[in-house]
Amino acid sequence: MLRYTGFIMIALLCGATAQGQLKKYVFPNQKMGSPFTIIMVADDSVRAGQLAGECFGLVDSLNRIFSDYDPGSELSLVNNTAGTSTEQPLSPALWQLMLLSEQAWRKSHGAFDISVGPLSMVWRKARKTRQFPTAGEIASAKKATGFDAIRLDKTKHTVLLTKKGMRLDPGGIAKGYIAQLVLDRLTMRGIRSALVDAGGDMAMSGAPPGSAGWTIGVNVPETTDELLSKKLLLQNIAVATSGDIYQYIEHGDKKYSHIIDPRTGYGITTQRNVTVIAGNGAEADWLATACSILPVAQARKLAEACHAELLINERKAGKLATHTTKGFARYWKNTRPGN
Repeated sequence: MLRYTGFIMIALLCGATAQGQLKKYVFPNQKMGSPFTIIMVADDSVRAGQLAGECFGLVDSLNRIFSDYDPGSELSLVNNTAGTSTEQPLSPALWQLMLLSEQAWRKSHGAFDISVGPLSMVWRKARKTRQFPTAGEIASAKKATGFDAIRLDKTKHTVLLTKKGMRLDPGGIAKGYIAQLVLDRLTMRGIRSALVDAGGDMAMSGAPPGSAGWTIGVNVPETTDELLSKKLLLQNIAVATSGDIYQYIEHGDKKYSHIIDPRTGYGITTQRNVTVIAGNGAEADWLATACSILPVAQARKLAEACHAELLINERKAGKLATHTTKGFARYWKNTRPGN
């Protein structure tokens, strides 16, 4: 379930010196088809560089497991068994991701579904060719979806895809999951203040010295560089934002997002940005997807049930409407225009 998450911007990254000999080090890279940035506060540049290299190596190893673009990935090998009687053993990382995806599917009542892969392929082709998919193409792909057709053996840690043509697409959860694993690795290595940005899915530990948290800007819907007047101030938490500014296809008088509603098979047509603050990267990631699909009231209810906070900004009749959970306000920081 591909979902672009690049609508959050890290603010105030520079100003690297902090208390004592601690400095803020920024390591940008390109991973999993999008920018991937690691920021950490450390007392030694050589050690910081070594840790960043170790973490980028971890990202590469996880991408070789989760990628649905790489025909040699573990996920692709699982997809190739769809419709057979083969129970595929899973690595610990993929097994954990499947369990988290199952929980997400149940909690969202099907709004998030990692089995949406056949539909993802249809809509990727449509965006590439600029040809809107036919109702028959969508109906055919939808028949090969449904998490209830996935069998997870929790004793043997195997998966069985029971429908022919099934295809797992972890695009709505994997980047947040990977961001969290990288942050956890840094914490294990003694880094107490860090932020990992996997293409907009962010996980962060303690605030940089001398500050109250990591300052994060959120885009106005349908824009690439216009930020809301308030920014988020966060630490020891994760955040993800979902929107459709870059990936969509227009048909008739509607804009169909790459965010697919697995229950209908169609890309969503609402013009909204959804920001979720949650306890870990994977949860923030899938909640941002599910809350993009669900009506506002249901999205708010889902976020609250997961002890997460939610911000929805949407355009209706040319005007910006904002919806939040009750606890979201405590993360907002007023800023001067242009800051």
